[in-house]
Amino acid sequence: MSALIKVLYVEDEPFLAQIVSDGLRSSGYEVILSHDGQEALRCYINEQPDICILDIMLPMKDGYSLATDIRKINSAVPIIFLSAKNTTEDVVKGFKSGGHDYLKKPFSIEELLVRMDSLLQRAVRVEDQQLKDKQTVYAFGNCQLDMIRQVLKTTAGEYAISFKEAALLEILLLHKNQVLERAVILLKIWGDDSYYNTRSMDVFLTHLRKLLKDEPGLQIMNIRGIGYKLVSA
Repeated sequence: MSALIKVLYVEDEPFLAQIVSDGLRSSGYEVILSHDGQEALRCYINEQPDICILDIMLPMKDGYSLATDIRKINSAVPIIFLSAKNTTEDVVKGFKSGGHDYLKKPFSIEELLVRMDSLLQRAVRVEDQQLKDKQTVYAFGNCQLDMIRQVLKTTAGEYAISFKEAALLEILLLHKNQVLERAVILLKIWGDDSYYNTRSMDVFLTHLRKLLKDEPGLQIMNIRGIGYKLVSA
């Protein structure tokens, strides 16, 4: 197992956290250890791990809420819950909040490793298929966005746009006529929702609006206090 594979492991019980972390590291994983839900979300944003292992009963933000927040950023990263909560309702809630697997405490490190390996192999297959299937040209209204060439074609002409502008327009197109929260866009494209990145996004949106301003039926709307919506037929 390559040390390049990052594991976000979230556990507030120090003794168990140490045992499991040591077991993962000895198996070749790079472990990012966190002890509460809020810190864990920051770690996820900053480190972009390949797999997440979450306890449920955590300080600041529980594992269910943490998984839901991670899913807003990445819909595919494998998530395993480790928990002493073992009723059917607990397990169902874990899967509904975004988990792929649910391992009840106490557990063996060997079983955890097998489940991780299975999920990681599945994630690789899914990613490969997504790359094959990924759309690179989007037609909307009388316009066209070419993600490979980073070119926006409108009725007024063709415009070279930046990588971030292309990614921003793509995510709006993928959710056209839906409200997208600012934080979701920032986390997905920039990796964090800092003030600096927020200002950068505003600049890019202003430029995109300028390029699309004469296109009938197209509008990038600012939904005050929430986010943005691309209106398109």
